[in-house]
Amino acid sequence: MDLQMDSLVPALKIQNWMRGGPLANFRPGKVYVVEFWATWCEPCISAMPDLIQLQEEYKDSGLEVVAVAADEDAPTADEVQAYLDAWLTEKFPKLNFRIGIDCTGEMNKLWMEPSFSFGIPSSFVVDRDGRIAFIGHPAELDDVLPKVLDGSWRTSEQAEAVERERIARGREKALAKSIRDRFHAATEMEDWKAALSAVEEGIALMPDSIHLRAAHAGLLLHKMRDMQTGLPVLRQLVRDAIDRNDEDWLLVAMHQLFNPAHDYTDFPSVERFALGKELSEHILALTGLEDDVKASSYQLVAPYYHESGNKARAEELLELALKLVDGLPVPDNIKQPGLEDLLQSLANYRGQKVFHGALCAVPQTNVSNDATPNAEQENPAERGALE
Repeated sequence: MDLQMDSLVPALKIQNWMRGGPLANFRPGKVYVVEFWATWCEPCISAMPDLIQLQEEYKDSGLEVVAVAADEDAPTADEVQAYLDAWLTEKFPKLNFRIGIDCTGEMNKLWMEPSFSFGIPSSFVVDRDGRIAFIGHPAELDDVLPKVLDGSWRTSEQAEAVERERIARGREKALAKSIRDRFHAATEMEDWKAALSAVEEGIALMPDSIHLRAAHAGLLLHKMRDMQTGLPVLRQLVRDAIDRNDEDWLLVAMHQLFNPAHDYTDFPSVERFALGKELSEHILALTGLEDDVKASSYQLVAPYYHESGNKARAEELLELALKLVDGLPVPDNIKQPGLEDLLQSLANYRGQKVFHGALCAVPQTNVSNDATPNAEQENPAERGALE
């Protein structure tokens, strides 16, 4: 049964209460905010001070905030409890509302799934008569809560409009998730026809999804080897990417043409290089990119220049990408795999051992097109297909 505005509030299935006393049932006459959150979720953490403030501001009006940690990464409830206790003590020592944990999945089954809520933070406001008054993002509570507390929200046109939009958006997300699940199940079984059916259904629903469009071209060209059907799909993807002049679209289109992990034996080489030239020029002309995206773009464009005979330009782009990745403000253990991939490509292009700081790479002779072994994983936009 769907959970929406005016629904009776579901049960609380909390394994343990970390802060505040236990709450077995919602008491009539009080208003509750049930907040689904996690310590790994930055927007959730950003919302915590606001929840603290709301609890303090409206406590005399009968408000109680109840935060539910139902998506922590630790494998057992005991580990979640120990970690969460230490985390709360460090981050929010003056917390003024209840915190409960659930590692069984019951709270998600009772609250998140029936309400078409697919991400956190998610706020559920329970009215004084034990019915759902609002489901949405905690940033909206400043506007919603005063109206729930004075009893005017659920009967308002604003509430009805917000709920209609939320339900429509949620059902679309539910359908998208169903398509995504079918796609992943089919690709795991290498049932490319079933995967293609799922992708085409998804595109009919979400024609502007770059991940679906990329998956469509990739399936036809690189899995099914159907050039007759796949080439027009790719041409349209390239045209749309250029028209939009959007970094994700341009990089995804380029990835279809010059990913060294793919076999381009059947691909018309003249058209491939013509499209690659046009995309490369647009990608390199992009401005305002973050350093990590700029490095990815250089790494993705380098194979085009290498295969087209401009070896010096390909090596120059890889060297620029190495400097950019090296300068990223992230721990060394995170940036090192990226540096190693770039250095391996550079060694393959030069045909000799190369160094970058303490790192060293020697040419590989058993990788197609002198690529790195992980070439198929190098494009972040492509890696997010159907997510």
